[in-house]
Amino acid sequence: MNAIAHAAPSVAHFREVADAARQYGGEAQRAAERIFCRDGRVDTTVLHAQQRALHGFAWTATLVEAVVRSAQWGLQLADAGRLGPLDAQVLAVGLAEYLAQLAGGIPMGQNEIFRPHELGLNDAAARLMAEPAVRELQARGGTPAARAALIDALRNGEQLGESSLDEELDMIRDQFRRFTEQEITPHAHRWHLADELIPDALIAKLAELGVFGICIPTEFGGMGLGKRAMCIVSEELSRGWIAAGSLGTRSEIAGDLIASAGTPEQKARWLPVIASGEVLPTAVFTEPDSGSDLASLRTRATQAPGGGWRIDGNKTWITHAARSDLMTLLVRSEPGVEGHGGLSMFLAAKPRGTDALPFPAEGMSGSEIAVLGYRGMKEYEIAFEGFEVAADGVLGGARGQGFRQLMQTFEGARIQTAARAVGVAWRAFDLAWRYANDRRQFSRPLVEFPRVSDKLATMVAETVLARHLTSFAAMEKEQGHRCDIQAGMAKLLAARVAWANADAGLQIHGGNGYALEFEMSRVLCDARILNIFEGAAEIQAQVIGRGLLTR
Repeated sequence: MNAIAHAAPSVAHFREVADAARQYGGEAQRAAERIFCRDGRVDTTVLHAQQRALHGFAWTATLVEAVVRSAQWGLQLADAGRLGPLDAQVLAVGLAEYLAQLAGGIPMGQNEIFRPHELGLNDAAARLMAEPAVRELQARGGTPAARAALIDALRNGEQLGESSLDEELDMIRDQFRRFTEQEITPHAHRWHLADELIPDALIAKLAELGVFGICIPTEFGGMGLGKRAMCIVSEELSRGWIAAGSLGTRSEIAGDLIASAGTPEQKARWLPVIASGEVLPTAVFTEPDSGSDLASLRTRATQAPGGGWRIDGNKTWITHAARSDLMTLLVRSEPGVEGHGGLSMFLAAKPRGTDALPFPAEGMSGSEIAVLGYRGMKEYEIAFEGFEVAADGVLGGARGQGFRQLMQTFEGARIQTAARAVGVAWRAFDLAWRYANDRRQFSRPLVEFPRVSDKLATMVAETVLARHLTSFAAMEKEQGHRCDIQAGMAKLLAARVAWANADAGLQIHGGNGYALEFEMSRVLCDARILNIFEGAAEIQAQVIGRGLLTR
């Protein structure tokens, strides 16, 4: 521990490094404005033609935000007298890595490295790395010796500080970590290999814990907690199995939609039963030919003679659809109105299906989509042919407002997805750490090989930084601030970290990681979807880049 205490940076370095990162982010913003703006307005033609530069700007801003928020976390821990040497070293390793990526090249994908010169930032990158605090941080956190010291401390039994500096939130983390370790982690891989729905008994236990009503107001039977609590629960459950952490996503989306836009009658009818877990919702948005282009949705709602609605069309990639009781259904309802303005959100009740008959409702049929991972709730294609929705099924009674209503919930859904990614990233580390310590090659444990310990140290550091960025986005949402950019950043980074950790973890396992009997194979498959659902990485980068230019 003495070695790591000696290597750890001072608290002052965190403040100075955050300031240096902010300055670099400001230069990136001005460079992007010079490229994409004409007469103070964004030129959409240039946005399309230079999409790579726009997305590189988004990634740059995301890493800057991760550095700033993580450095601030270190300062908060220090102010509370709770910043231990190991915590400081983890932050130093992570901050040093992200500063080096900012100055040298950011991996936007496996074969896409964005370089500073693409935004004309070579001089700014040189100034960033020349800052005394940044140079000092690189010396203390950006070296193989720094990463080895981190791993040595973990091998000696040192524990990361995980306090949120909020007693209630810390209690929630402890409760759900214990629950996950007892009820989910020992069984998750067996459930995955069986490719069956999550057991009803587990859903009942999660309902008892309040998982489905974390953010639903107490007057409707929910827990009335904030988005940080939702993130903690999602992270801890996903650390056991992403399917368990994802069960609450559809309740989060439906709860947010109804609480923010529903009529008093819709709130009274649906929120209490969603909060209790009696009703399991599913989000029915995507179509075979639309993907992320919701403006091109073609499934239609037409008014029936009796005052209700008839739904006709096709949807795909609908999670947990067979066992759900309520669909939040985005369809085109306004004749002659194209684009987003013709879309309405419906609250459509349906009977719960069975294995033998997944979609027993008249006017509705579907089939399962076989997937590599993210099993347990299953994915479906659904066809609607005269499916009936009640006359009062339009959310809020507001026709043509479906897209706008949905956009208000995407912030929470993407923050929750970022938290799930953090949980998966931790599970990848847990498995790799155990294997690297237990497995011996050439008369020594794998963890003693520098390339293995390097991977493990980076896995820990990046996961910690992703957690802090996610927590910041959640806090912004709690405070009522618009946070579509921050939510997108959290989801973008956390998904990358989850996949990087899973890939590195499988590499540490070697051939065993590729075997179905080893849990690492499942985590790799589960991690891969995080870069796609709730908005693919490219969509997140587009939202972030354009949003920063138009604020």
